[in-house]
Amino acid sequence: MQDKDFAFFKELVETPSPSGFEQPAQRVIRRELDGVVDHLETDVMGNVIGRIDGDKPDAPRVMLAGHCDEIGFMVQYIDDNGFIYFGAIGGVDAHLVPGQRVNIHTAGGPLLGVVGKKPIHLMEPKDRETVVKLKSQFIDIGCSDRKSAQDLVAIGDPVTFAVGLERLQGDRVTSRAFDDKMGAFIVARVLQEVRRRGPAPVHLFGVSTVQEEVGLRGGKTSAYGIDPDVGLAVEVGFATDFPDVDKKEIGEIKVGQGPVIARGPNINPMLFEILTSTAREENIPFQVMAIPRATGTDANVIQLNRSGVAAGLVSIPLRYMHSPVEVLSLSDVENAVQLLAGMIYRIKDRAMFIPN
Repeated sequence: MQDKDFAFFKELVETPSPSGFEQPAQRVIRRELDGVVDHLETDVMGNVIGRIDGDKPDAPRVMLAGHCDEIGFMVQYIDDNGFIYFGAIGGVDAHLVPGQRVNIHTAGGPLLGVVGKKPIHLMEPKDRETVVKLKSQFIDIGCSDRKSAQDLVAIGDPVTFAVGLERLQGDRVTSRAFDDKMGAFIVARVLQEVRRRGPAPVHLFGVSTVQEEVGLRGGKTSAYGIDPDVGLAVEVGFATDFPDVDKKEIGEIKVGQGPVIARGPNINPMLFEILTSTAREENIPFQVMAIPRATGTDANVIQLNRSGVAAGLVSIPLRYMHSPVEVLSLSDVENAVQLLAGMIYRIKDRAMFIPN
């Protein structure tokens, strides 16, 4: 990954965007797409939609969607001693939260706090094996009373883990919120790559969607507005190459071995064939994941849009999903960009997606 692309990736991942509060990240997306696409808009939901016109007026309409929202928390109550109680935005694992540093995103800017944790010395043996429910956890910002905390924090302020992107060994990186700002990044990069390559045989819509973590909402509304013939979600997927993961349940998916192409009833079979043939012809490593049900991604709502859409799902293998220490490979990200850009130029007409 080139330095300028890594800088964009790092900035996007580290910019807070819990579901419903995505616009700081969307401003980064809009800046990167300004001057790249033929048309750029933000809809009433907050989705950012960039369009590159195809070489023919009646060209097929192709939608790429990566959601920019991340899991997080929301301030719900401040007690008399200034401790802040919160609820989850999206699927947060309560095991991971105690003892973490967090940022509360207030009107005055980010405010550092810590999620309190009773010392192990003071815990009964049975309590050491029990997960503290989120409703019983609290944030300490250093205030001594409700008034001083309320002067800084408002009910409804969003909260994120206070960690950013760091390099590990090789091309591995770790951060919170790869799910799925990585997908929004790839969608933006594909638009840049298509602009670089020249006129495509499709009208290409790249969407940074919102509120996926709380119900696939932005994917549903943006698909309705775009009315695509073909729609792909760009997501993270479960890597199974670390201890205690059952490969028999999910399959064998490895970090660094290429993007994952989904196969199953949520996926148009002809689009699956185009993706896999593109990868083989361009020597792009890839993996296949069988998903024998609806996927929990924007591909689900895209497929069911209006009278039906040829849907696909390309994912990046991710370890430790929905934690502050998600891990992925930058080479998988780069290969996904090349795979999706290559696929765009192999779409000739709408009829090629009708199952035989």
